Amino acid sequence: MKHWLSAHPPASLALRFEGAAITYGALDARARAMAAAMWARGVRAGDRVGFLGQNHPAQIALLFACARLGAMQVPLNWRLAAPEWRFILEDAGTRLLLATPDMLSAARAVEAAALDATTLHDDASPPDAGGDGAPILLVYTSGTTGRPKGAVLDQAALHANALSARHAFAITPEDRVLTVLPLFHVGGLNIQTTPALQAGAEIILHPRFDPDAVFDSLARDRPTLTLLVPAVMQALVAHPRWAGADLSSLRAIGAGSSDVPLPLIEAFHARGIPVQQVYGATETCPIAIIQDRAEAWAAPGSLGRPALHAEARIAGGGAEGEILVRGPATLRAYWPDVPALDAEGWFATGDVGRIDPEGRWWFTDRLKHVIISGGENIYPAEVERLLRTAPGVAEGAVIGRPDPRWGEVPVAVVVPGPGFDAARVLAHFEGQIARFKIPRAVVTLPALPRTALGKVEVARLREMVATLARPPHPTFNAARRTP
Repeated sequence: MKHWLSAHPPASLALRFEGAAITYGALDARARAMAAAMWARGVRAGDRVGFLGQNHPAQIALLFACARLGAMQVPLNWRLAAPEWRFILEDAGTRLLLATPDMLSAARAVEAAALDATTLHDDASPPDAGGDGAPILLVYTSGTTGRPKGAVLDQAALHANALSARHAFAITPEDRVLTVLPLFHVGGLNIQTTPALQAGAEIILHPRFDPDAVFDSLARDRPTLTLLVPAVMQALVAHPRWAGADLSSLRAIGAGSSDVPLPLIEAFHARGIPVQQVYGATETCPIAIIQDRAEAWAAPGSLGRPALHAEARIAGGGAEGEILVRGPATLRAYWPDVPALDAEGWFATGDVGRIDPEGRWWFTDRLKHVIISGGENIYPAEVERLLRTAPGVAEGAVIGRPDPRWGEVPVAVVVPGPGFDAARVLAHFEGQIARFKIPRAVVTLPALPRTALGKVEVARLREMVATLARPPHPTFNAARRTP
């Protein structure tokens, strides 16, 4: 991938960022200058270089600088706290930490020698040490259930992933890809952004998601593709500008990171824009299963089919069970050298899925979220889909609560909306799912704890509910039902 930038006409546009237009030639020159500067500071093949900042062209240039040297970029989630950054930097053993100017003081609080990524350059010619097998990304998982682990992805993985994305989204040099999701996640970085650079397309890069900036960009820049997550989709659909926005430039949107509610898909479909769902994980770069445009229209809510350069199967060979993924885009190991694949090269995702008679894949739930109540498995995602349609529920999640009789019972955690009534929420489930799946109680919170990509932080949510459960507390068990 180190030659992706130089493979395109130097004068063609690679990035638009805050009013600046950056050509492929300029971006390639910037990457070479960063590589030379890092080499002069002792960075060699296999070394790790941290990056802290909101979306910025410097992070993309750094990725290609690392590719040239055979080094690894370690993108840091700028929403984390300093101790969390420190853990990742120490675990990865980074040689350098680079930051955008707005994050430089925060970076220096955890690494005194942190450098400004926007000014790092050297006029020397850098060595050309990286190859397809060289590791390029060390991406730490979100850590919603414990300490984060670093997934090691090599240049061949990013290459295969990009080919899968270009195939599914039909990306060509004529495309304009709007990137608003954070590049510190493989979703924001690799579902459309790096594939667009491989294809020679143009990227419209925003520092972070802002709904007004998205609507402005749609009108001004006329992007053809973008990638969203459910929380971002909801923010756009609920925005006052949604009804009058001109979305006609969009050929499709990609969506993923968590189960995408059908009403959000339908809102975009009603505007003539197919929602192509993407399934994967940090460990799969991330594209493993994906919809093309035809599948998006034909089966809204499905995951599609295995990507061009990926295989997928159900553990045990049944029609439903844990999703296993294999292919050139999967990680080589967890950092530093912890096995992540079985003897045949399969990665166990920890997610439950099913395959319908047409061969399409559907997400069921996360295996680790399964609630076992009286010996019966309850998949929270199934209950959450129904919870979203309950009267007065702005958003909600379902978690397991310890129970002396049943082991665990499901509990609905709800952000109340207009007309909320806990008893009506519980009554909403009657007759629609098995009785053992119906939540035993409703807990109200002002907001659900979420990661940067909008996933509910289940471990934190359980802690919050456990705190609320210590009596007396007026919001816990606003309504109860008995088995």
